[in-house]
Amino acid sequence: MPPLVPRPTEAAFRPGHFTLDDDTALHIGAGAEPAAELLRTLLSPATGLSLRPSPDGRFTLALDPGLGDLGGLGEEGYVLIVDPHAVLLRAAHPTGLLRGIQTIRQLLPPQALSEIPQPGTRWLLPCVDITDVPHHPWRGAMLDVARHFQPVSYLRRYVDLLALHKISVFHLHLTDDQGWRMPVAAYPKLTEIGGHRAESQIGPAGSGTYDGVPHGGSYTRAELTDLVRYAAARGVTVMPEIEMPGHVRAALAAYPQLGNHPERTLDVWTRWGVCDTVLGVHDEVLDFCRTVLDEVMDVFPSPYIHVGGEECPTAEWTHSVAARERAAAEGLPNPEALHGWFLGQIGDFLVRNGRHPVGWAETGAELPLDFTVMTWRDPSHTLAAARRGHPVVSAYHRATYLDYAQSDDPHEPPAQPGTVVDLRAVHDHDPVPEDADIETAGRVLGTQVQLWTEFVSTPAHIEYLTYPRLCALADRGWSGATDWADFRSRLDGHTARLDALGVRRHP
Repeated sequence: MPPLVPRPTEAAFRPGHFTLDDDTALHIGAGAEPAAELLRTLLSPATGLSLRPSPDGRFTLALDPGLGDLGGLGEEGYVLIVDPHAVLLRAAHPTGLLRGIQTIRQLLPPQALSEIPQPGTRWLLPCVDITDVPHHPWRGAMLDVARHFQPVSYLRRYVDLLALHKISVFHLHLTDDQGWRMPVAAYPKLTEIGGHRAESQIGPAGSGTYDGVPHGGSYTRAELTDLVRYAAARGVTVMPEIEMPGHVRAALAAYPQLGNHPERTLDVWTRWGVCDTVLGVHDEVLDFCRTVLDEVMDVFPSPYIHVGGEECPTAEWTHSVAARERAAAEGLPNPEALHGWFLGQIGDFLVRNGRHPVGWAETGAELPLDFTVMTWRDPSHTLAAARRGHPVVSAYHRATYLDYAQSDDPHEPPAQPGTVVDLRAVHDHDPVPEDADIETAGRVLGTQVQLWTEFVSTPAHIEYLTYPRLCALADRGWSGATDWADFRSRLDGHTARLDALGVRRHP
């Protein structure tokens, strides 16, 4: 019995197998062609099989919308039946077929995941009946490309690995104090100036040591558009994050007039930590944010748009005459309240455009009510936000932040100091608070891992920190399973797949 990660809801293995060979043809139902194309794309490099379409094909891919509500499969569920002479993959929605394709990959020998031909291998699918439905709809992974830029070619590989584990959301952190990676036609200096910094800090925030090496990079609109298409073909939604009103030093280096001290010339920040320069609150700033988000929405069809919102020092507003006047004009008690007001303006704009604003929560109770909340500081904030009526994604840092070391071994590469997040901590994390009633629990969409990249500059390091910890989150988020020993046993077999893909994983 092949060890599947994540674990399916129901799986009954039977004796026998179905053999994929040169004679295998696909019977492709209406609307199932994208799934068939993905199956060919994923299996062709290793197997060399054409998997041609044929009305008499014994490998059937079929959509049946009635399986959604009445059959309980929803958007992502699927049914897979493998017999010695036939394979049937059914789903109510195209995304369900894409999830089933990943299960088929895992049922085959691990060599099937290789990107180079594997001659002489018999491609056997074990006979099985699988019914599989996710426990949580939001199973995400956040990658910070603002601190250290990664080429879009690597982002496609990153998406491929997410899809293998049935991750549904790729959260792409595009802007921060240390770099702006998203092109905006109306503001070209955002990438021309904001996409480059003179050097990078070495070690944790406050170290005072720098590498002296310029760092920069940005994406073209075409690259991001293609990434979105590539991810969608694999059942992954790319959710962009554009930070505001804090974490904007790179934007202010490009356009100082957007800040509270337009007379100052700023550099793109070379340090880690929280920068005290933030956006101003004058009308030009709001127009800038709306223009940026218009372009973001053009590129990213994701129903969710992340606008950051966290770690926003308010000292500049307190000392700014213009900010104090804005607070008074809006009837706010003090300049500090401009934070909620600002996010309210941005949230309203996104809602009017049919999108859901998303923000990081400091307490779970400070974001406008139309925001989807990501709670990261404490699990109690998940409960507070859900009780307030927010949809919530649990991103508790001590269970989901992959920039923390995986062990206390002194040979681990540099990592965010302060704690260790090992494999079991990730798998043990239940995104639904223990004290949540049924209604409150229903507002918890799921969970996701985060990889902030202050200490991470290469794809090899990204994968070392991500795997196998992402496997643990994928398993818990999809199956809801709490059995650590069972997961650990399945993971031991799953690592052969990661090795076949050349993943530079933690041992």
